Order: sequence, then structure tokens, then C-alpha cells
Amino acid sequence: MARAEVAPAAEPVTGEEPVGGSVLRRLLTSRGRHELAGRALARPVLTVLAVYALSRVVSVLAVWIAATWFQNPAGVGHPDPTVGDLIGLWDGVWYQRIVEDGYPVPLPVDADNGRITYSAWAFYPLYPYLVKAVMLTGMSFAVAGAVVNLVLGAVAAVLIHALFRSTYHAGRQPQRERLALVAACLWCFYPTTSVMLKPYTEALAVALVAAALLVLVRRHYLLVAALAVPLGFTRGVAPALGIAVLIHLVVRWREERAAGLRPLAGQRAAVVTMLAALGVSGIAWPVVAGLATGVPTAFFDVQAAWGQKPADGPFVLWFEWAWQSKGALGVLVLVALAGTYVALVLGRHGRWMSVEMRAWALAYPLYLFAVVRPITSMWRFLLLDMPLAALLASVAMRTANGQQVVPHWKRRVGVVVLVLVGGILWWTCSLLTYTPWGSFPP
Repeated sequence: MARAEVAPAAEPVTGEEPVGGSVLRRLLTSRGRHELAGRALARPVLTVLAVYALSRVVSVLAVWIAATWFQNPAGVGHPDPTVGDLIGLWDGVWYQRIVEDGYPVPLPVDADNGRITYSAWAFYPLYPYLVKAVMLTGMSFAVAGAVVNLVLGAVAAVLIHALFRSTYHAGRQPQRERLALVAACLWCFYPTTSVMLKPYTEALAVALVAAALLVLVRRHYLLVAALAVPLGFTRGVAPALGIAVLIHLVVRWREERAAGLRPLAGQRAAVVTMLAALGVSGIAWPVVAGLATGVPTAFFDVQAAWGQKPADGPFVLWFEWAWQSKGALGVLVLVALAGTYVALVLGRHGRWMSVEMRAWALAYPLYLFAVVRPITSMWRFLLLDMPLAALLASVAMRTANGQQVVPHWKRRVGVVVLVLVGGILWWTCSLLTYTPWGSFPP
């Protein structure tokens, strides 16, 4: 009987006690944190989803703070700005127009000079039409957009975790599993994560890119082709994905030749289909816009109305911006930041990622800096650079030689999370808010 009476006291150790209060108490002790970390690794998908849910709460809180204390009433048209006001600002207005009115034909022109001006043709159609389909349930545009992004964000987080864990060569390492889980969780707290509360395309684009890279790692080339098509109607990132695909194929070709195998045996037709699909993805929406409006360059003309200047050449606008801002020092800082990033990707902190992830980590930012002018929207564009979270996890967790995880990695990751939460508050309060003629777009 004495032994039986001891059993209830042992229940908290086995985790059978109620969750409320237990997690907080364990976070205060080294043993408790170790136990919670073990449980998180044992159920990684649930852990990622729980962290993603927490990041949504933090994001809503950040938007509420921005609406309550930082939003100028002039930007929303009434004296008491709300969370709903901020969620509907900026590009969400254009997606709502697409849902309600479709794309305008003929192309709108400026009444003063006759030039092509802003219009919905600058925005890709897959996301707004997904929202429109959900609206058939009776939801408003704002609610349907939030629901779609809430679900797609969760899917993206799970896919990112799977992508960080993935490698074609068999074998799982505990260190890699831990890094993958922490990296996926850190991505959920990327400073611009609040944008996934808004009717924007980020969540859909991240989900499609992560899925495409994941099946690329697993060499399912027809699935890459199938994902490339909807990606072409979501975001213009097919060229960057194409570079990652080409690097994957070159590495595989060399590995199989070195092993005395016939490269790409049995999959050459699938490779050709994949490359063709990526080519179609890169031009699909500009071609549709040209055909629908009767103006072959319609998409690029509308983009030019927003300030894009591809004719000036790749990277030129960034170096020009850096020079005009801080002179030679600005250029040096820009080059130093780019060099540091490349060194991290190619060095020990990026080496734990798959070749495909490292290729995307280089190709996507390179593509952005080549074709996008210096704008504050770059912060949210980098949500698609998922390897940033992997690099951050490695820097926070690993020793100088990159071979082991430091014993106090939990504290270091905790500090990183606090910094990221501060970033969420800064970005949401400074860029998500709107003052007529006095704000920068998120």
C-alpha cells in the first residue's frame, strides 16, 4: 500500500499533471527546460504548429498595439483605428478589387499624361481567387483572406520544418533534428510575420516554394513541375527557383558520374518537363496580362508605374541608393552585409542544410536585389528566404567549430526569440501603419 501511495506524487515527472502552470514551472529550471525540449523533439510537427499559433497571437497583439498607439486616424478615416483597419490597409485594397471587380480592361491610364498607371495587373491572381472561393461560404473579404492565410501559414511552417530536416542521403542526426525544429520555429517569428494576417500572398508563396524545394530534394521532378505552375500565378520567383533546380541537377549529375552511374537515369523526361514548367511559370502571368489587355508589355508597364526600372540594369538601383544615402560608406556596408550573408550560407552555419536550400538561399536574394528597387517591402519579401532562419538557428545554437550544440543553447535561442518579437513590434508599428503621403509600404 505504501508503494501505491507514492504513485500520485510521481505523476508530475511523467507529464500527466495538467498543462497549466506545469510548463511555466519547468521553464524556470534547467531540468524542466531539458524535459520540454525532449518532448518538443519527440512531437516536432505539433511543436511547430504550437509555436506558429503563438506567433499568430504575438502578431495580433502587435497589430493591436500599432492600431491603438501608432496609427494616425487620418490614415483610416475615423478617430479610433482598429486591428481590422490595419489588416485591410495597403495592398489588401488591390486584392479586394480583384475579388470584387476582376482585372480592368483596357489598362487604366493617367488622365493628365496618358501613361499607363497603377492597376490590379501588378498583382498575381491565384491568392485573390482562392479568397474569392472561400467567400462563397458567406465570409467577408477580410475574414476569408485572414482564414486562408492562417491555414496556409500553418502549412508553410510544417513544410519548412520538413525541408530543414530533409536530405536525399539517408540518415538522421540528432543535431540536425534539433536545428531543423528550432529553425522552423524561428521562421514563425520573422519580424514581418504580421503580414500573414493581412490579405497578402506571402503565406501562399512560402508554402508553394517550400513544397517545391522539398520535392526537389526528394527528386520528384514531376511534382516540382506541378507546383511551378501555380507558383507562376502567385509570385514572380520562378527564375530564382530555376537557379536552385539547375544547381541541384548539376550536383546530382556530378555525384552520379563520380559513382560510375548513368546520370539522371530514368528521369530525364521528368527533368525536361520540370524545366519547361519553370520556364512557363516565369512568363505565365505577364503573357496572360498582355493577351487580356492587348498590350504585350502590360504587366511590366504597370510595374513601372510603381517605380520598377528593370531597364536600368540589375543591382544598379541598390548601389545608387546606398551611394546617395551614405556615400562610399553606404556602398561598403551594402557589400559587407551581402558578403557576410554569402559567407554564412557557404560556411559552417549553412553546411547542415541541403544543397537545394543553400542554392535557394543564394538565388532568391540575388534575384530580389537584381530586379527589385530598394523599397521597405523587401522586409516582407525576405519571408520567402527561409534559410535565414536556419542560419540564425545555427549561429545561436552551435559551437565555434559548428560540430556541436552548445549546452546553453536554449537560453541563447530564447534571447533570439525576444529580439525577433521586438522586430515584429517595430515592423508592425512603423511600417504596417499608414499616414496619407507620409508612410512607407510594408
